Amino acid sequence: MTGEAPSATAAGRPPAEETDIDPVVLVRRDAGVVVVELNRPSRKNGLTGELVEALIDEVHAVAQNPADRVLVLTGAGDAFCSGMDLGAPVKPDELTFMRRVAALCTAIYNLPKPTIAKVNGPAVGFGANFALCCDLVLASENAVFAEVFTERGLSVDGGGSWLLPRLVGMAKAKEILFFGQRIEAAEAQRLGLVNRTVPLSELDGLCRDWAVRLADGPPRAISTIKGLLNNAASSTFVQAIEAEAVAQSLSFRSKEVREGMAAFAERRRPNFR
Repeated sequence: MTGEAPSATAAGRPPAEETDIDPVVLVRRDAGVVVVELNRPSRKNGLTGELVEALIDEVHAVAQNPADRVLVLTGAGDAFCSGMDLGAPVKPDELTFMRRVAALCTAIYNLPKPTIAKVNGPAVGFGANFALCCDLVLASENAVFAEVFTERGLSVDGGGSWLLPRLVGMAKAKEILFFGQRIEAAEAQRLGLVNRTVPLSELDGLCRDWAVRLADGPPRAISTIKGLLNNAASSTFVQAIEAEAVAQSLSFRSKEVREGMAAFAERRRPNFR
């Protein structure tokens, strides 16, 4: 790196990079579904400091807006995310930058609303693990998940060291990361990295269907289930059962349960909107 690095803010956030080109993130909202699209197609949506900060802002906005019920992450052009843009400067320093990347992944993983990664093309390095931070992963048949860190002499990031062993087992995770493996979409689905794989022409429709179904569902119940599942990996069975008991006792008192029970009695679809 050359030149004087800009100072970080008091919160530890580096200042955003100035740009006079198209926004690095495109956002669309429709009926509770928020689509956040990485918009650097000429760089295969490679990650920069500016993109990290824009994504963090959008995730926090979704978390705080009751009208936003589902988050979909995808990439512009023919790639999901090519990982870190190694041609871009790392500001203000490597550790601060990587901690902001970690903050982004944590915000996605802990978002109290369901998230879907719509992987329309290559998801490389960070991009692969970024997709796995989402609750659900839908991929086109031409997608590939490339954990190529060791080919660049890099360590793993994007939460891969935590996510991969839980998805595919420790031995397989080590094989994938040690050898920098590229996993085609069909194999990714077989391994449990992907929920569904479809032709590219069908990906938008499938993602829209899943997102609308989630948006029509009971937001409190889905959020509670997500929290229980996310915490299960670090809980004992006894702790998980107790957490379920507390969560369910609170659910019994919710408007969602009253609507669900009324719909059941009246033999109609519940309206959780």
